[in-house]
Amino acid sequence: LIFLRHHIDDGLKYEYLTVKNPLELWQNLNDRFEQLKAVVLPKALNDWSQLRFQDFKTVSEYNSTLFKIVSQLKMCGEVIIEDMLLEKTYRTFHASNMLLQQQYRLHEFTKYRELIGSLLIAEQNNELLLQNHESRSTGSAPLPKVNATSSDFRGRGRGRGCGRGRGHGSGRNQNFLGPRNNNSMKWQNPDTKQRQKWRNPGQSSKDEQTQNKKGNCNRCDMEGHWYRACRTAKHWVDLYQASLKENDKRI
Repeated sequence: LIFLRHHIDDGLKYEYLTVKNPLELWQNLNDRFEQLKAVVLPKALNDWSQLRFQDFKTVSEYNSTLFKIVSQLKMCGEVIIEDMLLEKTYRTFHASNMLLQQQYRLHEFTKYRELIGSLLIAEQNNELLLQNHESRSTGSAPLPKVNATSSDFRGRGRGRGCGRGRGHGSGRNQNFLGPRNNNSMKWQNPDTKQRQKWRNPGQSSKDEQTQNKKGNCNRCDMEGHWYRACRTAKHWVDLYQASLKENDKRI
């Protein structure tokens, strides 16, 4: 009783919940679904007649559909033998595979599983053959092989040896280089600013002028210009410098 109630539909569980005898439950289910064979049989016979091997893309799809129909026919009381399965497969080959169908007949298979096994192996070999053909078509030259000497030279070109190389060696050289994208580890050359001045003097003068605008001129103590661009008269500059010297003496 537990087994029957475990496998029947939920709706049937509530319908036959009061039945306590397993024989009574089985008879009730049999009386209710006995006419199901008469409903399934016509459709199964029609599917069997319409089943063709050429309508499926793969052997596995055809095999699963075939056994689904055969199980329905056996449930309805129909007898399906091995010769019927073999003949159904042979007769439904595509017209372009007529020679292939004759070759399979010459093998004289007695079991349907033997025929399906051969078809699966042939299908797999054909797929591999097509993949190899698509990767490199007939008559095309193969890809050139990588020169091992040039690849080794490129891999070791950055260093100067195994022990103290400057490229990918281990130790303090690698730690000194550090990550390339880390801004905190960048090393700046003190001559960089001087080189930038020689390359673009106008840009460097503008930068210095912008920086000096924040304070007073060291020559005349005036705002709005820098030391080299100072145009204040000389006697005013002398007076300012003299006042600075007097302030230093007072201090």
